[in-house]
Amino acid sequence: MSRDTPERFRRVEDLFNRALDLPEDERPAFLERECADREIRDRVHQLLERDAKGDSVEVPAWATPPTGGPEIGSRIGPYRLTEVLGEGGMGVVFEAEQAEPVRRSVALKLVRTNLTGTESIARFEAERQTLALMEHPCIAQVFDAGATETGQPYFVMELVRGSPVSEYCDAHCLDLHDRIRLFRRICGGVQHAHHKGIIHRDLKPSNILVTDEGEPKVADFGIAQLMGDMTAL
Repeated sequence: MSRDTPERFRRVEDLFNRALDLPEDERPAFLERECADREIRDRVHQLLERDAKGDSVEVPAWATPPTGGPEIGSRIGPYRLTEVLGEGGMGVVFEAEQAEPVRRSVALKLVRTNLTGTESIARFEAERQTLALMEHPCIAQVFDAGATETGQPYFVMELVRGSPVSEYCDAHCLDLHDRIRLFRRICGGVQHAHHKGIIHRDLKPSNILVTDEGEPKVADFGIAQLMGDMTAL
């Protein structure tokens, strides 16, 4: 994008998240109505197309401030950051080592330094609360939450090492019977979320990881929705 700035990225991120809440056939009209900048609209369309294909939606390099974020090896509370696992529009996920009260590897999701507005923080907090409501072997467990010394919210969850379900099935040459058995376990996690009043709304292979031991984990509840009042998170 020309004139790349954090402000323009925030505009792309906001439109992308809002468009995801709409049926696909309503998205073009929504973007035409809400955004006069064709370059920004084109960028949002590209992100939506990648999301529909199940591809990861990467944050452009210009969206990440060159300074202000934590470095690998630094500490956030009892957690020492060891590796970047992934990046999205809302935050960065690190692998971290917890030192106390137990020693273990965890995943720590930290909101981006350039996305500390009220709406972005609300979405991040909603994802944390959504995950905290659930307790199921097929959904990553939340361990902790807090904020850094500079006020960046974060939450800590179970570290899941795995591959997208489609890649796992192909790599292990699963037959139809084994695929259905795996699918039923995934459905168990989704059903648990529904019992808690939570609709995922973004189920796709890249959001369903399977560990080397064959344990499925439904991930990324960032755009989930509560069924009670149907308020978008």
